[in-house]
Amino acid sequence: MDLSYKARRRLSLLILVVGLPLYIIVAVNVIALFDRPPFWVELMVYLVLGIVWALPLKAVFKGVSQPDPEARDRDGPR
Repeated sequence: MDLSYKARRRLSLLILVVGLPLYIIVAVNVIALFDRPPFWVELMVYLVLGIVWALPLKAVFKGVSQPDPEARDRDGPR
């Protein structure tokens, strides 16, 4: 997946604003389907789910906080 810098920024914003809240709602509702587990089990599930969502999206978020590398090449060296 070779996305441009601008596309990765837009996609990462969409993921954080829309996708992450939906993921949280789904995770909470899936846990609510079962009898309430002990606190430590519920905490571990939420910790694991909090890490797991970011692993497949690492490539999208990588380098998004940096200045646009393509703009730097167009403007010349600084």
